[in-house]
Amino acid sequence: MDLEGKKLVVIGGAGFVGSHIVEQLTSEPISEIVVIDNLVRGNVTNIKKALDQCAKVRFVQASICDQRSLANELIDANGVFLLSALWLGECVAEPRSAIDVNVVGTFNVIEACLNAGVERIVFSSSASVYGDALATPMTEDHPFNNRTMYGATKIAGEQFFRAIYEQHALPFIGLRYMNVYGPRMDYKGTYVSVIMKVLDRIEQDLPPLIFGDGSQSYDFIHVEDVARANILGMKSDAEDEFFNIGTGDETTINELVETLLQITGSSLTPEYSPQSQMFVTRRLGSTEKAERLLNFRANSDLQQGLESVVAWRTEDRRTLTG
Repeated sequence: MDLEGKKLVVIGGAGFVGSHIVEQLTSEPISEIVVIDNLVRGNVTNIKKALDQCAKVRFVQASICDQRSLANELIDANGVFLLSALWLGECVAEPRSAIDVNVVGTFNVIEACLNAGVERIVFSSSASVYGDALATPMTEDHPFNNRTMYGATKIAGEQFFRAIYEQHALPFIGLRYMNVYGPRMDYKGTYVSVIMKVLDRIEQDLPPLIFGDGSQSYDFIHVEDVARANILGMKSDAEDEFFNIGTGDETTINELVETLLQITGSSLTPEYSPQSQMFVTRRLGSTEKAERLLNFRANSDLQQGLESVVAWRTEDRRTLTG
């Protein structure tokens, strides 16, 4: 889709990934960017720069559970990015809320897009649909091996899009993110990533905790790359397709922790703890399809990406403490 003069809506746009999409969209020749977020996980400060510096950005506080707000804000919209969702840990703790938000909420958005005549949707799915890798690198044809409520809701969302496409030909693509990290990651909430947990321990001068033997490996992709993949997805002609969004490189938890210790200049030594419940111990996705059909390839180096996290977190904490 040619973005010139278009109205784009970013649902979940004040969140971690969404705010980076909004920032990158401000340099595109579009007419209006509507950011919808209920601010449960998102924060207006994440899009403050975009709101202050770009007159075409408008913020609306609303939930994907609010059908009336969706209908109102999608009038004349050309494209929609759908990112809003409860995360993995929240879905474990609150499975009914996971259904209400991730499943019913996703359908609310699809229905509103159909009614508004939206031309294209980019849906944020997840590599969680695959579960543990049966073979690597995982292609998009890897079977659904999910064992989590979060993954189940993303599978449901994918199937909704497929069914609606078959019935109504509503153009969409879905992006299956690997392990996303970068500035604006949540580090204050209950459900935070391993990167922030390690940094919390280092900051407290406590040895980072590694569960199991640390050989678990994942594909860590920087949020700026993920945002760029979304915009390439909106511009693409691909329809009814799902894409892995990752780097194609895997990093063990041992390697991740050692890199964070080196970046922070810490001399702490990690401590190992018996393995608690782990939903996934290996995740590495093939990047071939995204390269071929979206012209997407990750640019960020892990060391530099983690340095950006540490620098942002330090500045954010300084701002919060005045």
